Amino acid sequence: MRLRFRVRGIVQGVGFRPAVYGLATEARLGGFVLNDADGVLIEVEGPPERVAGFAAALEAGPPPLAVVESIETVEVPSEGATTFEIRKSKGGATLRSPISPDVATCDACLAELSDPSDRRFGYAFTNCTNCGPRFTITSGIPYDRPNTTMAGFAMCLRCRGEYEDPADRRFHAQPIACPECGPALRLVGRDGAELEGDPLTAAAALISAGRIVAVKGLGGYHLACDASSEAAVAELRRRKGREEKPLAVMVEDVDRAQEVVVVDADSLEVLASRRRPIVLLPRRSGARIAPSVAPGNRFLGTMLPYTPLHHLLLRAVGRPVVLTSGNLSDEPIAYRDADALASLGGIADAFLIHDRPIHARCDDSVVRVVDGREYPIRRSRGYAPEPLLIEPALPRPIVAAGAELKNTFCVAKGNRAFVSHHIGDLETWESMTAFLDGIEHFKKIFDVAPALVAHDLHPEYLSTKWAVALDGVEKIGVQHHHAHIASCLADNGRTERVIGLALDGTGFGDDGSLWGCEVLACDARSYTRHLHLQPVPLPGGAAAVREPWRMAAVYLDAAFGAAGIPDLDVVRDAGDAWEAVLQMARRGLNAPLSSGAGRLFDAAAAVCGLRFRVSYEGQAAAEFEQHADPRADLVYPCPIEGDEIVGSALIGAVADDVARGRSLPEVAAGFHNGLAAALVVACEEVREREGLKTVALSGGTWQNLLLMERVRAGLGARGFEVLVHHRVPANDGGISLGQVMVAGARSKN
Repeated sequence: MRLRFRVRGIVQGVGFRPAVYGLATEARLGGFVLNDADGVLIEVEGPPERVAGFAAALEAGPPPLAVVESIETVEVPSEGATTFEIRKSKGGATLRSPISPDVATCDACLAELSDPSDRRFGYAFTNCTNCGPRFTITSGIPYDRPNTTMAGFAMCLRCRGEYEDPADRRFHAQPIACPECGPALRLVGRDGAELEGDPLTAAAALISAGRIVAVKGLGGYHLACDASSEAAVAELRRRKGREEKPLAVMVEDVDRAQEVVVVDADSLEVLASRRRPIVLLPRRSGARIAPSVAPGNRFLGTMLPYTPLHHLLLRAVGRPVVLTSGNLSDEPIAYRDADALASLGGIADAFLIHDRPIHARCDDSVVRVVDGREYPIRRSRGYAPEPLLIEPALPRPIVAAGAELKNTFCVAKGNRAFVSHHIGDLETWESMTAFLDGIEHFKKIFDVAPALVAHDLHPEYLSTKWAVALDGVEKIGVQHHHAHIASCLADNGRTERVIGLALDGTGFGDDGSLWGCEVLACDARSYTRHLHLQPVPLPGGAAAVREPWRMAAVYLDAAFGAAGIPDLDVVRDAGDAWEAVLQMARRGLNAPLSSGAGRLFDAAAAVCGLRFRVSYEGQAAAEFEQHADPRADLVYPCPIEGDEIVGSALIGAVADDVARGRSLPEVAAGFHNGLAAALVVACEEVREREGLKTVALSGGTWQNLLLMERVRAGLGARGFEVLVHHRVPANDGGISLGQVMVAGARSKN
């Protein structure tokens, strides 16, 4: 009896062929296994009972890194085969096999790294079938060494022996390397000249001495310094131009993590997973971490080493290290050596580099853990380009351009959506180049020739301009907040019509105004805007985003009028500019209308005296949440009048209590509780109109976990089912998936 198995999913570069070889030889079956452009193809031949046993074992025990989407089985004519072999991979005209994300170093490789008797002792590029680089080194498929950036490294005899030995765990491990034949480290100065000494030891010494070192990782360069040194961290911020945005910290192991943050069992599972994201965790009181690492923040972005190089470096330094993206503010992470030297030369004192090229840049992923599940903030290394299975299957291939901030794009075909790694804010030439290069790479490796291109409605987004300029494809514009809710539906595998609470800073509305706190009824195909936050002017446009006091001015004006504003620090601090901004807003001069939730939070933070200006997007809202007392039951009024949620009433109540001297934690709690209560009432109104009982939460404002907790509790108590994100971010990093779903639903064919 001979059976043919077609296995689809993430089944290349994850040890699938060696595992199949082991199962087949153990069962004494003949046949073969090979990679091709569609996944893995297997044929086995032998007595029926042994073939059946093989089939059961294949389904029950795939390799740990494999993600099997389907196994198709068909009987084929017997050929009399008595031996089993791994055949050379085949290419093909249609490339459909997904590529594995990069995988953190496994325990077996870590043991070798620490064993003085092992030939890979202390070798920074140790890997095997179960770990190591994948996506960032892959230039094409099938996933074989010639289609990776390891192609230039000829295997030595011992590595070749391991690679060809079916009993070895490096059997057909494409990035296999050792000190004799693999990549090597160098430490160079800003001018590119090699520095003396062992590269890793010297780099660790520089970090310990308070210097800044650029470290080449899996998907690009990081900037590293001593996380316990206030002087080192402050200097890194000064050189990088990153004034206050929190920095991430890498710690040597779980025990060291417990010394700086509070890690519960669910968070530990995510922190130590093979994906190794940055996990936002409560900072432990008394932790030896410089205040400048995450100023004004109770949480600390923490990660564990995910490459041998990181393990070796953290051991040598002996304390937590700041490890932040190697870039200037607003630019993508540097990943080519020459570019890194040019762009980071004014920041880093030295560069710890290696000669294995990075094909696809990929920044670190960032997650929180909510109710025991991952809640992504930035989906990138360790996750991308793992496909998301979507329903229904798309009628035609689609590329979605995503949004302007926190950009990802999405390439989709059939029932697979490949959401890209984090690109960043499309505000510079470097970011736009990363966007364009990334789309071409994804189209190539996943063989997607798009018939549809989906894009945001905002005419000034660079992603929109790119999409509408394309020839030969159908173009579909997707409203920003509709895309948010469609993304949440796809994230949860749902297709029905739901109530959507889309809350963020800004999104271009159908009426040409700026939306951002929307209560919708929608599925992927269409939506109805039922309620929204009361629109207010943005005096100065983008300046109102950078200067929250401007939003305080317009909200206080709406709440009290010119004469009745309480005595507040924010009014005094603005001085003569206060009245000038109000006149701009009242006359509608460079003051577009906005219903954005983000601007409402900005106003509240400014009224409380927290933030007059911000240095990064969302800073005021994030700090306002941090100050709220989650135990306080104060609820400020936030009425609904017609189809408007009256945010000025909330700000008026905040202002009155601030003027009376009520504590900031209580005031912040009253604001959150009041807004949450209003959103729950709004959902009840939509339920009465449309009979819908499921609510989807999407948009960057839902990174505020206090607001989300209050809204979910309120909705749950009233019998609603609530959907939140778990696979793609609620912020604009998930927009591209929603655009795919809307474009697919609206497609003519």
